[in-house]
Amino acid sequence: MATFLHRIGRFAFRRRWLVVLLWALVLGVVGIGAAGGSGPVNSGTTLPGTEAQRAYDLLGEKFPAANADGATARIVVRAPGGEKVGSAANKAALEVTLAEVKESSPRVAQVSDPFATRTVSADGTTAYAQVTYSAKDADLTEGDHTGLEKALESGRDEGLTVEASGNALAAPTESFMAEAIGFALAAVILVITFGSLIAAGLPLLTAVVGVGVSAAAITAISGPLDLTSNASALATMLGIAVGIDYALFIVSRYRSERADGYDAREAAARANGTAGSAVVFAGLTVVIALAGLLVVNLPVLTAMGLAAAGAVVIAVLVATTLIPALLGFAGERVRGKAGRRTAARTTAETNSRAETNRTADTNTTAGAAGPAKVGLAQRWISYVLRRPVRVLLLSVVTLGVIALPVSKLELGLPDDGSKATSSTQRQAYDMLAQSFGPGFNGPLTVTVDDQDPTVARSSATDLGKSLAGLPDVAAVTPAAFNEAGDTAIITVIPKSTPGSEATKGLVEDIRSLSTDLKSDTGARSLVTGTTALNIDTSAKFSAAIVPYLALVVGLAFLVLILVFRSILVPVKAALGFLLSVLASLGALVAVFQWGWLKDLIGLEQTGPIMSLMPILMVGVVFGLAMDYQVFLVTRMREAYVHGADARTAIESGFKHSATVVTAAALIMICVFAGFVGSHDAMLKSLGFGLAVAVAFDAFIVRMTIVPAALALLGKHAWSLPGWIDRILPDVDIEGEKLTTHTPAPADREPSFASTDATR
Repeated sequence: MATFLHRIGRFAFRRRWLVVLLWALVLGVVGIGAAGGSGPVNSGTTLPGTEAQRAYDLLGEKFPAANADGATARIVVRAPGGEKVGSAANKAALEVTLAEVKESSPRVAQVSDPFATRTVSADGTTAYAQVTYSAKDADLTEGDHTGLEKALESGRDEGLTVEASGNALAAPTESFMAEAIGFALAAVILVITFGSLIAAGLPLLTAVVGVGVSAAAITAISGPLDLTSNASALATMLGIAVGIDYALFIVSRYRSERADGYDAREAAARANGTAGSAVVFAGLTVVIALAGLLVVNLPVLTAMGLAAAGAVVIAVLVATTLIPALLGFAGERVRGKAGRRTAARTTAETNSRAETNRTADTNTTAGAAGPAKVGLAQRWISYVLRRPVRVLLLSVVTLGVIALPVSKLELGLPDDGSKATSSTQRQAYDMLAQSFGPGFNGPLTVTVDDQDPTVARSSATDLGKSLAGLPDVAAVTPAAFNEAGDTAIITVIPKSTPGSEATKGLVEDIRSLSTDLKSDTGARSLVTGTTALNIDTSAKFSAAIVPYLALVVGLAFLVLILVFRSILVPVKAALGFLLSVLASLGALVAVFQWGWLKDLIGLEQTGPIMSLMPILMVGVVFGLAMDYQVFLVTRMREAYVHGADARTAIESGFKHSATVVTAAALIMICVFAGFVGSHDAMLKSLGFGLAVAVAFDAFIVRMTIVPAALALLGKHAWSLPGWIDRILPDVDIEGEKLTTHTPAPADREPSFASTDATR
């Protein structure tokens, strides 16, 4: 691997104009494709294989008119001061409002009359009307949304309280300010890390190119593949983060190779062969984790995982091809003035010390980046290596305490009740709950079908009577049949709120009645609705999490054995991942479910965590955790392979990579934290969860627990049974073969060999 990437690095450096033009061509082609694409759409979530989904599919087949895919809205109206909405003045104002809704867009197909459909509350103060459109929600224009908003505002001008819900409303406008701030902070971190604007600009530039290519490609294929907007957002989020980080590691290694005395072309090639190898394998673990989401068999999750995996692949390709080419354009400016002066001074001082007393003091021996300095990284690793047991126990206990809230994790699907209290959707939700009952916002749809219409009718009648006798039922509508008479719909309104345990218990009771109905009459009965979808989603994820972890961790474990040629290091990496992901989920529960520190992130409404969040976070966090594992530990193994003892390898590898890993982690935290400002509840919680997960994994697990555990394991950490070692291919991620092909410059010796020699 190192030799192959070394050749790619040399080619890209030498033919830099060709490489840049090729990437420009790729960007142009996918850009043209994106211009002709429809862009990501807000598709509904489907749950193949679940009862709720089977019921939904049955409704689409038997009641096509009632389940048309046009956009809908529900207009909720309340009379002022406790008056009746049916009074002459209020009724006239309501009729004017609904007439304006009808005229608000040529795509409005129908607006119901609350008095004709009897959708007026028992106290007469509140009513609602259903609005149906002839177009899908994704096809509605800004003019359609504006017209509806003006119609609602006219009703408010008449003194009525008018709110609305439904997918026909315009989605909240996303502000990119927070993401821009995150990107700007990443630039500041890079400048501080490198001390050079050119060096800092290269990762940012390549990240933009990579995200541009992946985002345009997703837009181009989103129409045919029905990708969601969340798929594009996740791909962008990860593409920016890993794109910057992968380029950061290669540029940092290039500067190190230049400091060792290699010319620019060879330094770029060696950086691509060593750090580039780590980038490839780190990216591979991320792709495995994201592509593994296929096992859940949830289309929206599959789309998000594959889109994000594609963005990571693009980031790896850009980093290992475009970065060496841009290094050829940047020349010495990548090192910065201070770096060039330090390199020159270091070379002179090193040669002088080598001539006078090569073995005087190992601390004065030059490393890969110049003479050793007692910086923060050196002080920290020295402390960890002096007290590995204490550090290990304290770190594990800390993450364990943060993870405790996971035991109270509640899952659910978002509805209008989880939106901000200032939104019209949430206010409409509250008005309906107050006037029609807590369970009105979460009705359950029960289907009854049989090939024999007579059996279907008698079964639906019997089931309706049984449903009315259940304890948590507020109302049961008469069965409505399709034209063939073989399928009926019964709507059940619970007494309790949609997310309550009582409503969940009601779903189980209805399904028990359905089982009895099947055995007695042979008719089939199914339940769907928000609560039923929640129950089925949770069950589906619970069943999928074990095979998903087994697949992802198993494949990544094999990759890590290949990379580190060790059994204990991959085991430790997997255990550390479990700690970081549990702690991040615990923090997610504490903030988004319990409301701790919610004001700091602008969270207006707490509630259950979205059902797909845990498994999605597991996939993303696992990939990122393995990123830092590969970047940090490969430098330690590189030192060990080149002759250092186990303890010195830990110390040397940590000193070489701690600063750049810290910068990479801070950049990821900034990028992910930028999405906390999103209006979308899922993106907000995902951005927060990933930001804290990176903080926990990078700083507590990888930079604290990992060196402490390696110190306790000693040389056994790098051991591998002989029979396994013989069957594994040698990927040479440490670049050992590069030493044979391109020996070190004469004026410098490899730092590990020098350190070992002085012993």
